[in-house]
Amino acid sequence: MPDAYKVMLDAELSKAFDVWSGYLDARTDEAPQVRARLRSMLESARAAAAKDDFVTARALVADMYDDAREAALLWAPSPPRPCEADRQVRDYAKDALPQVLPLGLRDRLDHIVVSLSVTGRRLQAAPGLDAATRQDVLYITARAGMALDLAHLTAARRELDRLKAIARRWGVEP
Repeated sequence: MPDAYKVMLDAELSKAFDVWSGYLDARTDEAPQVRARLRSMLESARAAAAKDDFVTARALVADMYDDAREAALLWAPSPPRPCEADRQVRDYAKDALPQVLPLGLRDRLDHIVVSLSVTGRRLQAAPGLDAATRQDVLYITARAGMALDLAHLTAARRELDRLKAIARRWGVEP
């Protein structure tokens, strides 16, 4: 299986590096000493990422958010919420993944994406669908999304099959 997870880690750090670079390159009068320390931490995080030491790089980025919060830097970035962070990572990774994934796998993953979308929308629009089933649809769709993010075809297909089983149970054409 291609290393889509590494692409996601790279994208996560690239996004953080870009956000912090933008902040540190902006001309503000906020705590020059703290900003110098943050710049040094950013360079250390970039160096760690270049050596594939993602644990250290992520720890340094997390420390940057903490230091900025403790210093009460008004314009410093704040850590994105998990959902927003995932959206940003997907946006950064979408350009790198095609270089890593074989065309056949990309086509199969794209088919699952379309099937999930269509089946999920049809289910959500089904009359009389109870709250528990709606919650199941969202849960299964989210699990499939995680599998797709990691290019895990087997897991994504399994979640699609689960969603289609719910659709058949409710008389909705998948």
